[in-house]
Amino acid sequence: MPTEIPADSVGLVSPRKHLFEEPLQLDCGAALPGYELVYETYGTLNAAADNAVLICHALSGDHHAAGYHKAEDAKAGWWDNCIGPGKPVDTNHFFVVCPNNLGGCAGSTGPLSINPATGRAYGPDFPIVTVRDWVESQARLADVLGIRSWAAILGGSLGGMQALQWSIDHPERVRHAAVIAAASKLSTQNIAFNEVARQAIRSDANFHGGRYYEHGVVPQHGLMLARMLGHITYLSDDVLHARFGRELRDGKLNFGYDVEFQIESYLRHQGTSFVGRFDANTYLLMTRSLDYFDPAARHGDNLTQAVKQAKAKFLVVSFSSDWRFSPARSREIVRALLDADRDVSYVEIESELGHDSFLLEIPRYHAVLRTYFERIRAEFRP
Repeated sequence: MPTEIPADSVGLVSPRKHLFEEPLQLDCGAALPGYELVYETYGTLNAAADNAVLICHALSGDHHAAGYHKAEDAKAGWWDNCIGPGKPVDTNHFFVVCPNNLGGCAGSTGPLSINPATGRAYGPDFPIVTVRDWVESQARLADVLGIRSWAAILGGSLGGMQALQWSIDHPERVRHAAVIAAASKLSTQNIAFNEVARQAIRSDANFHGGRYYEHGVVPQHGLMLARMLGHITYLSDDVLHARFGRELRDGKLNFGYDVEFQIESYLRHQGTSFVGRFDANTYLLMTRSLDYFDPAARHGDNLTQAVKQAKAKFLVVSFSSDWRFSPARSREIVRALLDADRDVSYVEIESELGHDSFLLEIPRYHAVLRTYFERIRAEFRP
């Protein structure tokens, strides 16, 4: 636990919640009669309301992006190394907003919430939500906060996809979009990984068709397997080898099927800890939302035509060892933006840390973000 909150931290923060009573029409054809979004804010909105930054989280993220909920917290927000006083997204100058997406399990309306039509948890009845649906719910949150346009929208992985979708759906409300370690749509291989993860959850004996809440259990084994599979794809082979190699946990072969190698122990730990903080139905929903993301589909499968709707300036960042969302996928976005005559900066960061690089304090990466956000600051009205 921190004995003293660091000077460059946003400090102690408290989540906020807003109830939206107006129905939200979803891409799937269903409508949510009302919903809540949990979010956190850091910094101060200036008088011109032109210094707001939206942080969009990835698959297993939430609204707690920076700071601490309690002084004795052992762990800060998931992007604390990037957001705070003097950090790349400097809260001395920017007003930062990070919501938990609809369908999440950290307080926003989702499968864990009570369905007003039945009086019991939505569970598997919670409708499929898409990246476009998240953008619409976030736009309503911006209205509540008095933010007509975002100075920047920033996200990695699934968060980067939201930043891209925002720029297309609400071009007048996004001045800069930072799309990090993302893609314009999932590859077939990525959809396959997601399906294996979902089947691990759905085939768990404790899944009960998604109504495990009513049975007082969770599909722990299936969710653990799903997380273990996902975690492998977030890291590079080089970093796994450097950390674990073929090191044996007991220093010898035991000729059995329990944990033998350190990598096995690590993956089981990651899976077990994930079960304690994440909901299985939410995991199913989030991976399906990833599968469905394809902004070009509404524009004749032409990504250039899709991004022609945007008016934002773009920063696109990829990482050399990211094989789940490879640099080639980022370059596809960059080519479409250039063909659409949009303002775009692109950087490929050398990193051995795989897809998770976007979450880490890599010096060149942070230098790029810092420089880009200083450029945004220069555009503020005096």
